[in-house]
This record gives sequence, C-alpha cells and structure tokens, in this order.
Amino acid sequence: MSLASPITIMWFRQDLRLQNNPALSAAFTASNVLPIYILDDETAGQHRMGAASRWWLHHSLTKLDASLGNALNVYSGNAAMIIEDLCQRFDVEAVFWNRCYEPHNIEQTKHIKIQLSALDIKANSINGSLLNEPWSVFKKDGSPYKIFTPYHREACKVDQPTALLPAPVLPQTVVVDPKATDLESLSLLPKIKWDTSFYEQWTPGEEGAFLALNRFLADGINNYKEGRDRPALKSFSSLSPHLHFGDISPDQIINALLTVEDDQNSEHFKKEIRWREFSYYLLFHFPGLPEQNLKPNFDKFPWENNPNYLKCWQQGLTGYPLVDAGMRELWQTGYMHNRVRMVTASFLIKNLLVDWRLGASWFWDCLVDADLASNSASWQWVAGCGTDASPYFRVFNPITQGEKFDPKGEYTRCFLPELKDLPDKYLYRPWEAPPEVLRKANVTLGDTYPHPVVQIKESRLRALEAYSLTRG
Repeated sequence: MSLASPITIMWFRQDLRLQNNPALSAAFTASNVLPIYILDDETAGQHRMGAASRWWLHHSLTKLDASLGNALNVYSGNAAMIIEDLCQRFDVEAVFWNRCYEPHNIEQTKHIKIQLSALDIKANSINGSLLNEPWSVFKKDGSPYKIFTPYHREACKVDQPTALLPAPVLPQTVVVDPKATDLESLSLLPKIKWDTSFYEQWTPGEEGAFLALNRFLADGINNYKEGRDRPALKSFSSLSPHLHFGDISPDQIINALLTVEDDQNSEHFKKEIRWREFSYYLLFHFPGLPEQNLKPNFDKFPWENNPNYLKCWQQGLTGYPLVDAGMRELWQTGYMHNRVRMVTASFLIKNLLVDWRLGASWFWDCLVDADLASNSASWQWVAGCGTDASPYFRVFNPITQGEKFDPKGEYTRCFLPELKDLPDKYLYRPWEAPPEVLRKANVTLGDTYPHPVVQIKESRLRALEAYSLTRG
C-alpha cells in the first residue's frame, strides 16, 4: 500500500489520550498519519502486564480507537520488528512517541532509534508522562537523590510550567493498515470472569479520567490530607490507573488543582504526585529496583516464604480483618486503598517473613494501576530495603491500624460480610470475643472466618530477630 506523500507514525504507548499529548500533537501536523499501538510482551519479559492491567488496557484502547474515528492500528509482537516492517511497507518519514522510563522500554527505544537512523527516518521521542524527567534533577555533586524530601525540594525548583495542549485536529488522512490486527485478537480480557465488579468501579479512558478528576475536586480534595488515611472515606482520587496508562497527564492534574482554594490539601496531593515522580526517578537511576534490594545488606535476610502463608494472604484468609479486607478489595476491584496497601504489605513481609518480591508480583497481577516504578519502590519502602524506606523495625499492627483508621468498620465490613454483625470492640480481634458474642454474630472461628495464621507479638519479634541478621 502506498500513498501520494510520505506518512508519519504516531506510536501510542502509555499515553492513551488526545489532549495534552505532545507526541500526538507533533505527529498530527503531518498530512498522513498512521496511529499505532503495539502489545509487546516479548520485550517486557517478566514485566509483561498483569491480568488486571490488561483489562484496563483493553477498555482504554477501545476509547482511544473511538476518539480516532476507529483508525487505531493495533499489533502484537516485538515493537522494533513491527515498526521496521511498517517502514518497509510504507513511505515513512518520521516516527513520534512519548517516552517510557522502564528499563526494558529504554533499551527498546534506543534500538529503534538506531534502526530508524539507519533508514534515514526521523525518530522523535518526547516527555508526555512526567513533570520532571529523571535526568533533570541531581544533587550538587552530580549524583542522584536517594531521599524523597531533598529530591522534592529540588524538583520543585526546576519545574517548568507548560501550556496544556488541546486535542489536535485529525490529519487529512489517518492511515489504516490492512495488516493490522484487531483489539479482540489481543485477548486482553480475562477468560475467567472475575472482573465483574471492575465495571462498577472504573471507567478507563480519557473521558473516565476527567470524570474521576472532577469527582475528586468536588468531593475528595477538601479533606484529602486527613481523609486519605481513612479507607471508608472517598478522600482519594482514583487517578492512579489513568496516570499509568496516560488517560491523563500529571500536568493536567496540577493545572486543575489551581482551581482549588484549599491550599493545604491541594499541596499535599501535589506531593503525592511527586512521590510518583520519585518512583520513576529511582527506577531510572537504579534499574534493578523491581528485583534487587537497594540496600545490599538485605540480601542476607532469612526469608521463610511459607507457601501456605502466601496463599492465605493472597486470598484474604489471614485471620486479621483489615489485612483480609484489603486483599479482597484488591481481588474484587483491582485496587486497594493506600493505607491498607502499607498494612497488607507490612504483614506479608514482617509478620509472615515472605519475600517482598512475591507480594509485589501478586500486586502486579491484580492491580489495575500496576506500575513498575511505583509498585517496586513502594514494596521496597515497606520492606525497609529501599533508598528512602520505612525502617524495617516499623511493623504496622493490623489490629491497631484498623481501630485507628476504620474505627466504625465500614470498609472492613464491606469486604468481610461474614463479620458484619460483630461488634466494633471485637471487629479487629475476633478471637477475643466471648463465645456468646461470636454466636450472636454468626461467626465461627476456623469455619466462617479463619483463626489468625500467626500471633502478632510473636511474629513481630521473629521479624526483628531476622532483621538483626542484616545489620553490621
């Protein structure tokens, strides 16, 4: 297939939107554009998207395709080989894309740039995902920051306000490749229908991102600093999956926050966006982040990795209600409240002595907002082996955490209906409830709800003993 004039390829990646998409706006100045998306599991390797993320991707691509007049060309396979094939079959003069920062994506695009240069085709990569790219912030000695607070302080200094780009006008010709596949052939949706409640919780795509943002600005931001730790409240934005897939950009969110009069809550939310940036910063400068302890002394940690403990944790059957509620929320909705993420991760690592990488792998498969940078950095933070980490000896107690942050039990009872009639006094410690109280609440420990898999005090002491082996 040939056209009267050369074409430009727009390669969508983690930027599935029209508005404020710098690569798209630049590409759409050409007369003939071939918009493409490539599912490249081969290059991603062990970091190929998990099941929940693939569900999101299917629906976000569906929305993007519709916004492009059903002209999105979809492929599956090695991206470098597919782009090379397109350049051979079409008269391509340029390829545009927004940058990704995962190690495998960086290596991939280096190869593609060399490949395109050899063909005398322009390769144009642009920042469409971050406020500050990882190579723009350094300490005075030229080394990367390892602690968030000084990184945040310096990153704010180098912020460059940018004007938001409108959705570009469709070019004169949007090229359709007859050899492209269709979205259904990517088989992104689960074969076992565990995603039913996802549809009630989420609206993937650009329009859904703005719905979530506007809802948060109307109902959640004004109590964000305090309410963000209360899982029963709606003081969270639900924007993390939209950010990961690029349904919306951080610039758009920062710009929207300018309309918020409550500076304290607004600034606190901006800081959380900067935590996301810091995760990408760490991944770029320490590409072993997903697999390697950033504090090498943790390589000596004596993980037990009891498979039964891991299974109980995954299924929300540990006997600790806040942990179990969080794990069931994750399975049912593809999401978990941030406070509860910290509690469940701490419990797995420190009370069960299961390697943080096994927990990160489960989250990777189950979260719709699974993000290699944020997931890896957050698990290392909780484990205490990251560069800017919670101390290992800080062990989140799931009993007191539940009593403090979900005191009325609305969140916990929502995901543990078998405990809905248990009085607040015993909700987070059902093993202490008298037999008549359990009977009245229709709770039978070991039957309708499990006994604790470990004892909190003893397991904490075991964790501290194990931690002592990594010191010195």
